[in-house]
Formats: sequence, structure tokens, C-alpha cells
Amino acid sequence: MIEMQGLPGLSLQSLPSYFFLIMVASLRVGSFLLSSPFFGTRMVPLPIRIVFAFCLGLWVLAHVQFPPNTILMGPQLLPIILQELAIGLTCGMVLSIVFSAVIMAGEKIAATSGLAFALQVDPSSGAQSPVISQILSLFLLLLLFSTNGHLIILEMLYKSFITIPIGGLTDFSGFIKTALSSSDIMFKMAMIISLPIISILILINIGIGFITKSAPQLNLFSFGFPLTILGAFFAMYFSVDAFQFIFKDLLDQSLSLVKLILKGAADG
Repeated sequence: MIEMQGLPGLSLQSLPSYFFLIMVASLRVGSFLLSSPFFGTRMVPLPIRIVFAFCLGLWVLAHVQFPPNTILMGPQLLPIILQELAIGLTCGMVLSIVFSAVIMAGEKIAATSGLAFALQVDPSSGAQSPVISQILSLFLLLLLFSTNGHLIILEMLYKSFITIPIGGLTDFSGFIKTALSSSDIMFKMAMIISLPIISILILINIGIGFITKSAPQLNLFSFGFPLTILGAFFAMYFSVDAFQFIFKDLLDQSLSLVKLILKGAADG
């Protein structure tokens, strides 16, 4: 087994092999960074992601044992690369799917309140999305970094090199099951986030209907829409305290899914 003890004193003949090991070690972390909610977006430039992945791969190289060179230089290299990419991409995609719950909730709130026309280019995806979705997404990312959730995820990825060593056989059937459960969490949490505000907006629309019915001279476009938009703003303002508990539950479930993926692959 090859174990990296330190970089000082490397000979020039061993540099190509160490560069190759760094590339193998950075596959799992690098694929996670490409598909994760924040690091995989356009807000983080691609060169920064590449440098960050190689830095983490260098750190992993100094603490993780690798298979012999006969395996890494042989035909077994392709399954090893696919395994590392599958682990990293699955963890990142599951987080992205769960984090999309706030984007879906923001779209439903914007469509109900009449703010669907207030579109802005989303820096994470490059597509246009409602402003409410971007506000909720930034709020969730702020909670993720303020609670050191990104460090917890990187720690789980580092420990996965011990439970799932490079070149170890894993059961990839659990990845599909976990991905399906993450989509279930996305729809459920989107409904939990948006349903109270949508219910308030429906009551406001019912009240506007009674007012316009009793006073037909009031124009719906000049009276109803501003009142609905103000109601949406007030409902979201008074829901900030509740959002933090919902988002905390969302972060806990996303971290539990990543842990379940790594544990299931290790058990397989």
C-alpha cells in the first residue's frame, strides 16, 4: 500500500506518480464541488473550484492509503474513477435537490402574490428566477455557512475515504434510493415553507373579492394587486423567525442524506 507521509524531499522521478495520486485523490472531492449547491454554481469561478479540489486532494493524499501501483496503473483504474465520481456527484446532487425546495417555494409564493414578473438572473444557475426564490436561497446558504454545515460535509467526505477506501467495492443501488428520497423531501419542504404564506394570500384575495363586489368602482388592478404584494411582504417579514427553524430542519435532513449515502456505500 502506498501512503503519503510528506512532500519534503521528493525526487523528480516520483513527481509524476504523486501528481497522478493527487488527481485520483481529488476526484471524489472535486466531483462534489462541481455538483454541490454553492461551490457548484457560477458564483464560484471554475479555476477556484479546481484549485480548491486539488488542495483538498493534496490533504487527502497525506492521510489516506492508496491501492498498489499495479492496480492504479492497470485496467482497474476505470472502475475506481467511476466509483469516486459517483460518490462525489451523488452527495452533491442530493444536496442540490434538497436545497431546491426553497427555490420551488419562492416560485409558488411569487406566482400567488403577483410577483412572478419580478424576475432576476440567478447567479447560481444563470437562469431567470423570482426574487423571492433568490432571497430564500441566500438565506439558506447563509444558515449553512453560519452553522459550519460546509465543514461538516467536508469532514464526512474525508471520513468516507476511511469507510469507503479508494478502489473498494461499493453497492451503487443505494444511491438511486437516496436520490428519490431527496426529491420527496424537496416537495415536502417546499409545501411546508410556502403553504402558510399562500394561505394568507388566499384569504387576502377573498377579502379583496368581497370589497370589489361591494364597491364595483374600485379597480382590481389598482387596488387588488398592490394589496396582495404588500400582504406577501408582511407575511414573509413576520415569517422570518419561523423560516430559521424550517431551514434548520432542511439542513439536518440534507446532512442526514449525505451521511446515509456514505454509510450505505460503506455497508455495501
